[in-house]
Amino acid sequence: MRQIPLSKNILLLCIPLFFLAACSTNKYAATNKIYKTQAKGFGDILTAMPPVNQNIETLPADQQSFVGSVNFGIRKPNFIIIHHTAMTSTEGTIRAFIKKETQTSAHYIVGRDGKVVQMVNDYLRANHAGVAKWGNEYDLNSCSLGIELDNNGNEPYSEAQMNSLIALLTSLKKKYNIPTSNIIGHSDIAPKRKIDPNKFPWKQLADRGFGLWYDAVLQIPPVEFDPAIALRIIGYDVSNLPAAIVAFKRHFVQVDITPVLTDGDKMILYNLYQKY
Repeated sequence: MRQIPLSKNILLLCIPLFFLAACSTNKYAATNKIYKTQAKGFGDILTAMPPVNQNIETLPADQQSFVGSVNFGIRKPNFIIIHHTAMTSTEGTIRAFIKKETQTSAHYIVGRDGKVVQMVNDYLRANHAGVAKWGNEYDLNSCSLGIELDNNGNEPYSEAQMNSLIALLTSLKKKYNIPTSNIIGHSDIAPKRKIDPNKFPWKQLADRGFGLWYDAVLQIPPVEFDPAIALRIIGYDVSNLPAAIVAFKRHFVQVDITPVLTDGDKMILYNLYQKY
């Protein structure tokens, strides 16, 4: 029987171990490949000349042409929308976001332990906002970044998580020049459907320059002050005024989220309204 040298034995043993290690280093290799394929598909669409399916059907072919301008860019996010996952782990949220059937995603997940997972390129549109409205914006997915906080909605947000969120916001706000007032919550843009991020320390963020907060000294609003107009100017969808009031109070009052504005609530609203 032919003897195989020890060095070759070791090499033969290492080969399957190498492939096993390579396969086990990234358990999301399969879905990452799908992501890359989809991104390449979008790249092919963008580089097609003339653009695919963008001809003007109501004009004859000899009356239209395409000349590529050198002055253009890609999507620039102008809002950051903060969510809570309503789940028990970052891993569970990742699994939900890599399943086609959920049709849901976000740009970032911030774990309870402070670890940040990016799931969609900042320049791409993620499916996190759903049916929403803020000011005159009806398609928030197209102009925002979505950040999911690993939280079931009824627990405190950990110090590590908040520190990482602030670090992430610092980077994104500077990178894309996002206005301070445009860092808001899912419940702000979808008051009839959403409550997230529930029980969130918005003042802590505002103190660091992320989102607005009311002043320590408040004034009684003038007699002509109209809360519905003030809410609309801030950005809330007031087509369902009680829902807008609850969303406003969920963000800025928190101790009372009934759909009625108290005198104290009106003072807070008046103060914030003057900042917009």
